Amino acid sequence: MLDLGDRELTPPLAEGASDDAPKRRGAFRKLRESLSKSRRALSEEISSSLFDRIDDETWERLEEALILADAGASTTARVVEKLEHEVDSGAVPPDGQAIKARLIEILAEIASTNRSPINLSGDPAVLLMTGVNGTGKTTSIGKIAWHLKHELGLSVLLGAADTYRAAAAEQLTTWAERADVDIIRSNEGADPGSVAFDAVNAARARGVDVLIIDTAGRLHTQGNLMDELGKVRRVIEKQLPGAPHETLISIDATTGQNGLRQAQAFSEATQVDGVVLTKLDGTAKGGITLAIATELQMPVKLIGVGEAIEDLRPFDPTEFAEALLAED
Repeated sequence: MLDLGDRELTPPLAEGASDDAPKRRGAFRKLRESLSKSRRALSEEISSSLFDRIDDETWERLEEALILADAGASTTARVVEKLEHEVDSGAVPPDGQAIKARLIEILAEIASTNRSPINLSGDPAVLLMTGVNGTGKTTSIGKIAWHLKHELGLSVLLGAADTYRAAAAEQLTTWAERADVDIIRSNEGADPGSVAFDAVNAARARGVDVLIIDTAGRLHTQGNLMDELGKVRRVIEKQLPGAPHETLISIDATTGQNGLRQAQAFSEATQVDGVVLTKLDGTAKGGITLAIATELQMPVKLIGVGEAIEDLRPFDPTEFAEALLAED
């Protein structure tokens, strides 16, 4: 889900339009497969048969399943309370399939909290990527660049403002080559703000559609590096008013509640518009998506469902909830 402003998309998107329905079905199957660990963990407790007999134990088992899936205590309480009330009031019939269908709807509603498109309407649009080392931040940048260029036909430039980590620029350069886009980089230890400055200058001079700037994979406990992130943002905004137009944080789904705390710290240091949730295929804790939406009031915008360059996709709350609770 992208806001591209007044841009007219070039042929790559139009060419695939006739295959849209099969592609969507294939994408849903991929999502379902990627959530297999989460789904198996949940299906042991949340099947239609769970609701064959409605009593206190029913709601306790549902609550336990959601907690174990890392949905978070407050989110879990909200879901269970709402569903229990609707069943008790007769709004939802006491039928296993009907109750489970309503549960899917409630989860989708929660995952939709503050949902908004990725804002790429600027000229150029500047996307700032943040997050802790090891969360898949640089990989996600490469995948986003690939999708923007090869599926939407947009011109993309990368800015390597992570100058603290050894080989960070080299890693981003490798992804730039895979995505077939250019990159602006400097020496290790260079001032990140100066790299961001040069990248914005280059993007404007070359007339590119989207500039994606990588920032140091700073630990959320390192105050000086968090301050540096704020400085990079100010440099960009001063040079191009209104930019960065979108700031995303990468969170590793396998880290569960720790990832939630990371996102909270980053959002306190700088404006964060949304989350790229990576490694969703490697965890039984898929409920973290719900916790992010409710506890941080921050939308998940992209999810990583595999290692291939195509395996970063827009987050669809309804598809996610359906895939999460689909029975084998």
